Amino acid sequence: MPETRMLPGNCAGVFDDVEVVVAEPEVFASFIEDAIGEYRLGLESVAAGGSRLHRPNSFGLLGGTVEGDAMVLRRIAFADNVRAVDSVPMEEFKKNIAPKFGKQYDDGERGFWCDSRQLLKVVREFEDNGLEMLGSVHMHPDWHRVGPPHERGTENLSENPSRMDEYLFRNAGWPLNIICYLESREGGVTHTYGAWRPPVSEGAKAAKMPIRFFA
Repeated sequence: MPETRMLPGNCAGVFDDVEVVVAEPEVFASFIEDAIGEYRLGLESVAAGGSRLHRPNSFGLLGGTVEGDAMVLRRIAFADNVRAVDSVPMEEFKKNIAPKFGKQYDDGERGFWCDSRQLLKVVREFEDNGLEMLGSVHMHPDWHRVGPPHERGTENLSENPSRMDEYLFRNAGWPLNIICYLESREGGVTHTYGAWRPPVSEGAKAAKMPIRFFA
């Protein structure tokens, strides 16, 4: 990514001894509500047919603290997606991401790029409340199952990162990256989480971390 990348961070130092992510379930309540809303809009657009397809997309910034060997998540803040309107991400996707990971990423509705001004605002708000910027959470829908027929069975999504996710995780440098996977089951919507450290070098894989919720 260019030097103006949206996601500054550093995994060194205080985060080296972290082995687990913990949170109260309520921390994710607003994110899940938004993600399910996006998911249902996507299902409705597929059912309606036509060219106006809504690709579900939800993204949040994670604020929390480090307590011993745990990253404790305490707040999620939302920010606008400027993927299709800001020249920096448009150039990044055109020159680097689409050539590396496929023409599907030429679509401006694929991927998320946080507004840099909002990012700075959220970082300051976290700091004012004694929280550190720990990373991000984004959604993966089961688009390979419920998306438009021509896209089903192409790239199977889950709570695991795609190759493009790992590329962005590494370039962002944040110590924590959470993926929330949504899947249609028995007439409802299920969800699960995967927590990941960024790859340490180009070609390396993201490292999975356990994520636990208080009862």
